[in-house]
Amino acid sequence: MGYQYIRFFDEIGIEDIPLVGGKNASLGEMYQKLESRGVKVPNGFAITAEAYRYMLESSDSMASLRETLDALQQHDVESLARCGRKAREIVYAAGIPADLEEEISQAYRQLQQQYGEGLSLAVRSSATAEDLPTASFAGQQDTYLNVNGMAELLEACRRCFASLFTDRAIHYRIDHDFDHFDVALSIGVMKMVRSDLASSGVMFSLDTESGFREVVFITAAYGLGENVVQGNVDPDEFYVHKPTYQQGHRCVLRRMLGAKKIKMIYNEGNTREATKNVVTSAKERESYCLSDEDALKLADYAIQIEQLYSQTAGKDRPMDMEWAKDGLDDELYIVQARPETVTSQKQGMLLEEYRLKGDGEVAAQGHAVGDKIATGKAHIISGTDRLSEFRAGEVLVSDTTSPDWEPIMKIASAIITNRGGRTCHAAIVARELGIPAVIGCDNATSDIKTGEQVTVSCAEGDTGKVYRGEIPFDIEKTDLSGMERPETKIMLNLGNPDLAFKSSFLPNDGVGLARMEFIINEYIKIHPMALLHPDRVQDGGEKQQIKRLLRGYQQPVDYFVQRLAEGVGTIAAAFYPKPVVVRMSDFKSNEYASLLGGGNFEINEDNPMIGFRGASRYTHPNYQEGFALECEAMKRVRDKMGLTNVILMIPFCRRVEEGRRVLDKMAEYGLKRGENGLKVYVMCEIPNNVIQIDAFAELFDGFSIGSNDLTQLTLGVDRDSEIVSFDFDERDEGVKTLIRMAVEGAKRNGRYSGLCGQAPSDYPEMAEFLVELGIESMSLNPDTVIKTTLHVLEVEKRLRKAH
Repeated sequence: MGYQYIRFFDEIGIEDIPLVGGKNASLGEMYQKLESRGVKVPNGFAITAEAYRYMLESSDSMASLRETLDALQQHDVESLARCGRKAREIVYAAGIPADLEEEISQAYRQLQQQYGEGLSLAVRSSATAEDLPTASFAGQQDTYLNVNGMAELLEACRRCFASLFTDRAIHYRIDHDFDHFDVALSIGVMKMVRSDLASSGVMFSLDTESGFREVVFITAAYGLGENVVQGNVDPDEFYVHKPTYQQGHRCVLRRMLGAKKIKMIYNEGNTREATKNVVTSAKERESYCLSDEDALKLADYAIQIEQLYSQTAGKDRPMDMEWAKDGLDDELYIVQARPETVTSQKQGMLLEEYRLKGDGEVAAQGHAVGDKIATGKAHIISGTDRLSEFRAGEVLVSDTTSPDWEPIMKIASAIITNRGGRTCHAAIVARELGIPAVIGCDNATSDIKTGEQVTVSCAEGDTGKVYRGEIPFDIEKTDLSGMERPETKIMLNLGNPDLAFKSSFLPNDGVGLARMEFIINEYIKIHPMALLHPDRVQDGGEKQQIKRLLRGYQQPVDYFVQRLAEGVGTIAAAFYPKPVVVRMSDFKSNEYASLLGGGNFEINEDNPMIGFRGASRYTHPNYQEGFALECEAMKRVRDKMGLTNVILMIPFCRRVEEGRRVLDKMAEYGLKRGENGLKVYVMCEIPNNVIQIDAFAELFDGFSIGSNDLTQLTLGVDRDSEIVSFDFDERDEGVKTLIRMAVEGAKRNGRYSGLCGQAPSDYPEMAEFLVELGIESMSLNPDTVIKTTLHVLEVEKRLRKAH
């Protein structure tokens, strides 16, 4: 039959938003254009916005609805609740006209012909102003899942129409200046994806915190997706790097195991509550709920969806998508896609950097949302009945949030929750409002007290921290739009993968020093030899800590290789295809001993600063197996992940023969210089590296001058000794002479030269000295990049004039 108020997904596209709303138009667009290319979208039909208007007009409900909403007092929470309840009653009471009911029945039977008699349905609202590039309307109206039979379907449709006037939807329209009667509701009726038997989640075609566009970010939890969206669960997280994926490399860039303490399933046999949360098993919590293969398939979906919407829009259009895995047919489906409405809307090249100016006691920590800092009085809100107690400028502390909370979230200075991941409701709203949020703290409502002054910091990487008391902070604003690039390459010193995506927006020529030991210390925490020889770990407490960290990994060494590869890979992906110079581990023996299990494998040295470190460890029986794991991780980064912009660097290489032994050992482990474009640099930080630079140049592709160690060994000053620290100065003429000899020696041999020590970050005159020498690059700490770049540009201009 021909339908007046029904459109199947294969009949609608993105141009039909006024008729079927954003959600349905998007599902139709994907069903029509991407289903044939392997992107699975459950089929269904839209009950049009005209049907909604027809329902109200045929029941003479419009006048009483207008009267109810005209009585609403905008900033009064109680008035909002009262008017919202009455408006919903009016719409629900309107009922569904007989001819519309017949059309819905016919369409349902048509869908059953495709999927079979046992078909269960998802009934989802789709507002006509929904999923716009500038306003998400996410979660404003209701969804009904696992709907079975015609009676349930009609009841769900009536409730869905009424949900256009939920308190949160009314408030959102007022906030975004939409007329209540310009927005109508269409309903999507589609095959129910049985993710209650598998998993589901949210994904973005960019990194939600930094706005970095070269990754797909996926969150996943067991059961129905509502828990992930509402922040009731801390999900697993996966990143996939788009450029290398499109080149054919099938490898997850980075993954984080979430707690996933509960899952939402159907409440079979209970008509009042369609779903319920159950506690997950220990095995479920300790395992990823999505395989790498599934994560990569979802990334493929995300890339295709982003390309489709970008073509339609005529510009890049990062996307926010919901996915679900069906436990019956084992297929992955996209159940919603909309333009990302926050990070991608940021304009211009104004860099804002927040920095704490002090320290304090950490009361709670969790996922950082955004990169700002805020202070205020904490106010714990336990439920919707307490919303009216909240005051503007306070810090909202709660177990979790839902769309009903948005009126108070809008006036909060920051948000802290016990539960949730970085794509939950609280996180999405915080980003949209531009306020910091620390999500998934576990203990926030018990360890923070109402009325207590707190400082909420999201400026320290992926981990957000809540400090007790008011800690002062700075905001540095820099306009990067017209900044020139100097001839001397300005690179970054960066060890923390959590800061990589954000740091990539700084003006830079790549990473001159990525410290492997930072990743081992922060992300692995276990001595590699303790993973290879767990029987030699004596301490029972350490054994337990190691066991906890190894959850979810088949073999102990897999943990080391995968975590190290993911840490380095994240930095390499953030700056791809610019060079990223990764220094192999350069712990001193006392630092190695402080890793879990490390005390069983390290000797006591009187002066570890110039002892068993760097290249000397790599071929030594005491550490050779550990170095093999480092090499395996770097091979994974370059070969499997496809991040061939990684250049490897050998630290503290005392003698030419030692350098040769290390390169031979690396080749034995699959990292042969020259193969697959592999370059290997050496740190130039020992006077012998400078004296024999011609011999070292035969072995290595470049030199990175480590001014800290070179100063130490030139002046005979132990960097760790406070009593002689006054004599440590990189500007000493002897040190500068060695640096000059190193740069000239590198040039003479056609080798790369750079400097990655602290000196140019601390002393403008050292930066000037390096530019005058004609060094190829200097690598700086991120907080000094802009200041030093501007200084280098001035020096280069002056030198050009002089010549």
